[in-house]
Amino acid sequence: MKEDNILDSIAKFKKAVIDLARNPSFVHHEWYVEYHLKLVEKIALELCEIYHDADKGLVVTLVWLHDYGKVIGSDQTATITEGRGQLHDAGFPSDFIDTATSYAQLIDAKERLESAPIEVKIVSSSDGAAHFVGPFLFFWWYENCDKPFTELMEDNITKIMRDWEKKIVLEEVKEAFKERRMFLLEMLGRIPDTYFGAKLTDR
Repeated sequence: MKEDNILDSIAKFKKAVIDLARNPSFVHHEWYVEYHLKLVEKIALELCEIYHDADKGLVVTLVWLHDYGKVIGSDQTATITEGRGQLHDAGFPSDFIDTATSYAQLIDAKERLESAPIEVKIVSSSDGAAHFVGPFLFFWWYENCDKPFTELMEDNITKIMRDWEKKIVLEEVKEAFKERRMFLLEMLGRIPDTYFGAKLTDR
């Protein structure tokens, strides 16, 4: 498939996902496009500049496909079944759709990602890292304000640790986001024993 055709299909697919994600029937409709999907794409495209062998068109498609089931109010199975239909409607060829949906399954499984194709590693790592950027974690508090704050803090810690240990598999991403992780954990109550590496002496 020619590059122009792929870009046209990507544009159609992105528009469809954006329209769905901004529908008030989607629980996260107020913020999910701007503060998650677009950030995942931004990080993923930066990683494509590091990993030149990655298929950029496939990476971008996976960014907008990986949460399709969630966006339509279903489960991850729908990312594959319903997502396949949406990819077809956008004009992607069947072999591209087969690859994209199989890669989306790998991202969702969060297992054996170290040996997965580079496009899977890029999108999985970008997805996890995007949770450390902007106001993402605060939306959990906004949408669950009836919960005790201690429970909300623990929810976010669990999310951060799962992202770090399961989703983020590229060392470049861990290196770039390690300080963000520590800062967010501190905001959630994981206070360090000391703010200085050693006690100041001779003062």
